[in-house]
Amino acid sequence: MTNRNQGFTLFELLMTVLLAALILGIALPSFSDTLARQRQRVEIDALFHAIHRARKESIMRRKVVSLCPSVDDQNCSLGQDWSSGWILFENTDRDSPPMVDPGEAVLARHRVSERIRITANRRGFTLRATFLRATNGTLVVCDKNAKIAPRALVVSYTGRPRVASHTTDREPYSCAD
Repeated sequence: MTNRNQGFTLFELLMTVLLAALILGIALPSFSDTLARQRQRVEIDALFHAIHRARKESIMRRKVVSLCPSVDDQNCSLGQDWSSGWILFENTDRDSPPMVDPGEAVLARHRVSERIRITANRRGFTLRATFLRATNGTLVVCDKNAKIAPRALVVSYTGRPRVASHTTDREPYSCAD
């Protein structure tokens, strides 16, 4: 019977640790990009579904429904920064830009991830049941750390949203600083 030592040499252990560190060094930046893309996708999907819901609610209720940025989940913000969140509400008095007035029901609220920045070229989007047209515009969704390229949700005059990575001039969207 031979007496064999069970275990690793210092050299084998150092090589294993070095290899693990190398693999992690390559994988972690890619993983953080994947997480940033996922956060961006979640916010784009939330806005996409909110626009669809606003169209559906305006048709079902036969009323004007608006979507606007909100800091407090109750009232519309005055700027074009949607980074805090947004609300969807029945805009009974049809004011433009949309503002929540007493008696107007808030249909949905959404809080945006603190690592995402959303800016729009509109203070709100209004969708109408069967008359006139919807508010068109663009919401640009960016990662605050600039790990990934910005993407936009473009809303047409008919209220149909689409996701885009470039403008109609084939220029990439940029995040306003």
